[in-house]
Amino acid sequence: MQAAGFSATRLTALTNAMQGYVERGEVAGVVSMVWRRGAIGYFEPLGWRDEAAQLPMERDTLFRIASMTKPVTSAAILMLIEEDRLALDTPISLWLPELAALRVLRDPTGPLDDTDPVKAPLTVLDLLTHRAGFAYHFTATGPLAEAYAAAFNGFDAHADTHAWLARIAGLPLMFQPGSRWHYGIATDVLGVLIERVSGMPLGEFFRTRIFEPLGMRDTAFWVPDAQLARLATAYGVEPGTRRRRVEDHPSTSRWANPDRFQSGGGGLVSTAHDYLQFAQLLLGRGRVGATRLLSHRSVDLMRSNFLTRDQRRVPAFGHVLWAGQGFGLGVSVVDDPAQQLPHGYRSMGSFGWPGAYGTSWFADPVENLIGLILIQRRAVEPFPMAIDFERRVYDAIDD
Repeated sequence: MQAAGFSATRLTALTNAMQGYVERGEVAGVVSMVWRRGAIGYFEPLGWRDEAAQLPMERDTLFRIASMTKPVTSAAILMLIEEDRLALDTPISLWLPELAALRVLRDPTGPLDDTDPVKAPLTVLDLLTHRAGFAYHFTATGPLAEAYAAAFNGFDAHADTHAWLARIAGLPLMFQPGSRWHYGIATDVLGVLIERVSGMPLGEFFRTRIFEPLGMRDTAFWVPDAQLARLATAYGVEPGTRRRRVEDHPSTSRWANPDRFQSGGGGLVSTAHDYLQFAQLLLGRGRVGATRLLSHRSVDLMRSNFLTRDQRRVPAFGHVLWAGQGFGLGVSVVDDPAQQLPHGYRSMGSFGWPGAYGTSWFADPVENLIGLILIQRRAVEPFPMAIDFERRVYDAIDD
């Protein structure tokens, strides 16, 4: 705690605030971690990983990290670029010919057969920056939203990535490639691209090229039977009552299936300690200790804003997301700290990306700090607990 430069009293206030979310029933449990200047200054499991069974959260509890998978996939793509097997401007149809003849909706809310051809080839950069024109069922509207929901069914029914890609090829893009930021399945497409270029399954590439070198022993696309007891129960929220309900239980979990779809956009399970290693890789500009996986320049590009001024003016998720931050190669990056408020407190150059189950992380190069908060409560809207955590972490700095 002293080595990391935090006030013990203010960290107690952080613990009390996080415990309050548990006591009010907003979450079953939470694991929070803060690393700063080479030391873990805070690591606190609170509440339950399974509320009904009264099983406590532990430091090594496994979490479905959802879209926190995306930065891992983006880093893997940059590794292939450094090996000259890809480039940012590579047309993806060279490796994914299924997507060579995509169409674009004339009206994003209109009929699926009212389309134009793409004006420019879809590139690796378009996918990395979510400017490819793809969507999710919850970010699309009209007939396209229904088509996404019908085609993917949570990905798990389509473990064959080739069949999955064929389904994508049959759907029109929502916008012309490169024209605007829109959240969708682009990073899952990158996952298939990694498989094609590397010649190995995505999980195998992650394991051999990223996880094992970084000592991330508990991060994978599925959980072996012997480890399922460590997996936290995932909860959804009933729209009317706002009460939590079990969405995925370890005893019947989709993540127990080793053959499930390897979603580069949201499929990984991890722990706080494991993900800290990956966050340190990016904060350390491609290196953790003696292990270098990426060059300085690749990580600097990853942590740079690629959105134009006009693209940043377009609302995302129903609000102005890009006032104080831009989007890089798989992560958001703060470039105007004052414009984040009241939704963030990070320093200039800070970066990260959250997940739909409420997992969140950020890395701050000014403070040499990484914050991680892991819960299992699905919500599309921003969850205030992560913002509260972030504010109190910064309040606790005392050096």
